[in-house]
Amino acid sequence: MNALTGGAPSAARVVFGERLALAERFVELLQEHGIRRGLIGPRELDRLWERHLLNSAVIAELLPPNCRVLDVGSGAGLPGIPLAIARPDLNLTLLEPMARRVTWLQEVITELALTVEVMRGRAEEGPVRERLADQDVVTARAVAPMERLAKWCLPLLRSGGRLLAMKGESAAEELERDAAAIAAVGGGRGEVVSCGVGVIEVPTTVVVVERVAATRNASGRRRDGARRTRKDRGR
Repeated sequence: MNALTGGAPSAARVVFGERLALAERFVELLQEHGIRRGLIGPRELDRLWERHLLNSAVIAELLPPNCRVLDVGSGAGLPGIPLAIARPDLNLTLLEPMARRVTWLQEVITELALTVEVMRGRAEEGPVRERLADQDVVTARAVAPMERLAKWCLPLLRSGGRLLAMKGESAAEELERDAAAIAAVGGGRGEVVSCGVGVIEVPTTVVVVERVAATRNASGRRRDGARRTRKDRGR
C-alpha cells in the first residue's frame, strides 16, 4: 500500500476523506495508550489501520444519512470512533460497561472534538433499554455470539431497524446456527454482507439482522418503537 502522511494507507484517504487527520490522531492515541490501558494487545500496534480503523469505518456504507446509531460494547472505540470520524452526520452513542474504558472514550471524543455521546452500561440492562430505545442501527464488534447479541441488541432497535454485527469467516455458520434464537427475539432473516470491497484489502464481514417483530419487556409492555393505536389499546 502507498503510505500517506503519518503512515496511513492509501485506502484511508478514500474512507476518511478530509477528516483523515482525525483518524491519524486516533491511531496515535491508540499507539500511545492502547497497550498500557488494556485497550489493544501488543500485536495490534502494527495493524491498527487495516484491522481496526478501516475495518470498522467501511461499515458506514450500510448506514443511512443522519441515522441514530448505538455502538454496543465499544471498548477501545471500535467501530464507533472510526464511524464518527468518517460520518459526522450520524447521531452516535457509544455504550460500554467498564468505567476505565468509558473514561478513555470520553478523552478521545474530547481530543478529536467529536459529537458523540458515551454511556456506561450493558445493552441488556433495563435503564439502558429505556434511555436508548428505538435506534435505527445497533453495531457490535467482537462482543458475543449471534444468539446472545440478538437478545441484547434487537430490543434497542425500532421496528425496521438493523443490527450490524461485525464477524469473522464463520459468520454464515453462526447465523445459520442461531437463526431460531434470533427469530425468537424479533429478528428477521439475517444476511452476511461484505463492506469495503475494492477499497480495503480484506473486506469487513457483517451479519445484518432487521428487527421485524415486537418483543416485550419485563412489565409485558410492547417495545416495538411504534405508538399503539386506539384499536390496539382496546385489545
